[in-house]
Amino acid sequence: MEVKKWTYEEYPEYKNEEFPVIQTTGDERGVVYLKDVEYANVDGYPLHLQILIPYSRNGKEGPFPCFVYVQGSAWKKQHIHHGVPLLARMAEKGYVCAIVEYRHSGIASFPAPVIDALNAVRFMKKHAAEYNADSERVILAGSSSGGHTAVYGGFRHNDDTEENLFPGISGEVSGIINYYGSTSFMFDYSNPSTPNHCMPDSPEGLEAGGINLNENEEMRRAMSAECNIDESTVIAPMLIFHGTKDRTVHPECNERLYTQMKKTGHDVTMYLIGGADHGGSEFWTPEVIDTADAFMKKCFEK
Repeated sequence: MEVKKWTYEEYPEYKNEEFPVIQTTGDERGVVYLKDVEYANVDGYPLHLQILIPYSRNGKEGPFPCFVYVQGSAWKKQHIHHGVPLLARMAEKGYVCAIVEYRHSGIASFPAPVIDALNAVRFMKKHAAEYNADSERVILAGSSSGGHTAVYGGFRHNDDTEENLFPGISGEVSGIINYYGSTSFMFDYSNPSTPNHCMPDSPEGLEAGGINLNENEEMRRAMSAECNIDESTVIAPMLIFHGTKDRTVHPECNERLYTQMKKTGHDVTMYLIGGADHGGSEFWTPEVIDTADAFMKKCFEK
């Protein structure tokens, strides 16, 4: 056999009838993982993305829609790499996934995570060709505190302000997916396992700047999504997933958000995930991913 630089098409396929052959098509998807891609540096604090890119042997697909995902952490410093294996399931579905690191409550307060998430969206749009992504088909998603961030990213239109680190590039997205977001602090059991709910040392109190939200109604309402949506609010279509046994964020948080969006004429759908607690693989099953995929495809048609 000649030794040379073979093309895939030219190279002769090995055959041996002694061995059974498991056939492939070349369309089977894998995922490339790019670790710790810096998308911004805010006051000397670098912020990173974990980027997952679908690929196949044939390489015929793409550009892929982009799924920008804000991983929750109770607004504290994120364990940003923990979600990579689960997000790979979404990438295999045909999405470039970017997991967002935000400024945590130890160094910045609300709305810093929202500002960061929108700049992550802009970064992915700017570098879309590099990552085989489609800058016109972008979804902003998030879980827990990241769900709160994604929801607020849906109606914080700050392209023409100094918050935009990528002038000329829009942070607008086609849709929002809210995975069990901590979206309301307007009732006492909104966080059933947080005895210091709304106190200065609670997750939400720290995110508000270390204040007592029970004594600051203005900030409490500012951080509760349902209090900031009316008929005039411009917000992308939203899909909500919430576990029926969530001990950290009560499902009523998102029921209130859903009800307010419906009441004010906005596009919103909500699913309960039976038996699911606060996160876990239940939210990344084929059925849930297929549901999210159908929602996103519908968003891209608009």
